[in-house]
Amino acid sequence: MELYDNYKKAVVGSGKPGATEDFVAKVMATVCERVLMQVQQPFVFQSTHKLILEPYNYYLFGQRYIRGLVDFDKSRLGHAERFATIQEQLDRGENVVLLANHQTEADPAVFALLLETQFPRLATDVIYVAGDRVVTDPVCVPFSMGRNLFCVHSKKHLDDVPELRADKAAMNRRTLKDMQAALNRGGQLLWIAPSGGRDRTISPENGETVPDAFDPAAVELMRALTTRAKPVGHLYPFAMYSYKVMPPPTSIEKTIGEQRVVNHAGVGISVGPELDVDSLLAAVPADDKAARQAALSSAAFDGVTTEYTALWRAVHAAPEDVAPEYTQPWKAEPARSLVDYL
Repeated sequence: MELYDNYKKAVVGSGKPGATEDFVAKVMATVCERVLMQVQQPFVFQSTHKLILEPYNYYLFGQRYIRGLVDFDKSRLGHAERFATIQEQLDRGENVVLLANHQTEADPAVFALLLETQFPRLATDVIYVAGDRVVTDPVCVPFSMGRNLFCVHSKKHLDDVPELRADKAAMNRRTLKDMQAALNRGGQLLWIAPSGGRDRTISPENGETVPDAFDPAAVELMRALTTRAKPVGHLYPFAMYSYKVMPPPTSIEKTIGEQRVVNHAGVGISVGPELDVDSLLAAVPADDKAARQAALSSAAFDGVTTEYTALWRAVHAAPEDVAPEYTQPWKAEPARSLVDYL
């Protein structure tokens, strides 16, 4: 009931068209139904998961829930021209990896909601490198079923249950094999959070989380996989802002079933300039593996923090003060009522 009341307060209080108690009741009824199904008959994710659209559309299920929480008047898409370049690269059969910060459980839906108008294929075709919590928590699972995933167990949770460590490591190896095969086919868009989880570092300026440091080994893995693949690969720093919509717990929880708080708020995504890997590593000795990993990871993280800072300002600024590269392509279409998405 706590989540229901919280969601109702956020959605109905937004005042947007269709943000009624009836809308909330219908959305939360589907959430309860799908979570109960997961408790009774748990869905088991394989190393690679394709979003499920039939007989039940889990993609639209997730979009509908988060759509009610997003303040599109304040939300921003940064550097649309770079997203256009990414789509062109994918159309040529090349691979693209987004090295992103990860703020909340809403991130996949936020990504898709802000891209669906101008770049619909990016919204639906992206493959998320997903940690174990989003495929084991009964509340998360129905939402994860509506996304393309490469399932891995992050370092942060690999030893949560010591007797499962070997099985988790084996699944990670299978996932890496699947990722390499997909990249060899080409035309793949991957989203990964090299920090290994949601941002936890709190900004002293506003009390919100800011991007956590990247794990150099995770960035290097993406570089190595894209380099080994037959098609050309591209690495981009990627900033996500969704903190207010669904603030995470302040500490990493090893147990399943965290308390969830939701709000109606502005969100944003932005992509930085592509990383020129050869130039970034040109001055680093070829035999100094650690230094090369650190240099690439630092460049990726710096790109994310730069974009994140500008994106945060764009979401919170008065409309007349927002830089022109932060746009709202969804406003090119007539506004629709939330009821239209039921």
